[in-house]
Amino acid sequence: MGMKTKIALGAVVGIAVIGALSANAGDGDGDAKSDNRTSASAGEKAGGSSEAKPAEDKAADDKPAEDEAEKKASQADQFKAFVQKNGTSKEKDAVSHVTKVQGADEQNDILDAADVYTDFTGGIMGEGTGPAKLIASAFADWKDSENGLVTIYDADGELLGNGQF
Repeated sequence: MGMKTKIALGAVVGIAVIGALSANAGDGDGDAKSDNRTSASAGEKAGGSSEAKPAEDKAADDKPAEDEAEKKASQADQFKAFVQKNGTSKEKDAVSHVTKVQGADEQNDILDAADVYTDFTGGIMGEGTGPAKLIASAFADWKDSENGLVTIYDADGELLGNGQF
């Protein structure tokens, strides 16, 4: 490839990149003032005002705040809450030993893997093997995937059991 061809190719690529960046740089509505700061003060609202909201607006925002708080709860807390509401008494007892849940929040239905950690001890020969199957079953009721595998671990990180969800 000659020097002139390399320069021409570089210019075309550069123009394409600049065009793509400028096309995506707009905020879409053109009316709102762009704010390039990395953070806003606690009193500022979306409208750019730092005034407090009236009381009736705050009451209307209570429900979304509760939904957001539920979303921010840990995966283990969400799982326990689901089982407390929908599970059997044996599942509720087994899930009370859950200390941590990982991998349940993002699923792609291709190869989903979730890990559930408990406070049981003794590994696969310990007391947690039976409850691990109940935990896996409750997890399958909570989450659904085309190709998911949930693995239950004891307090030392040893395998207790697994199941599909």
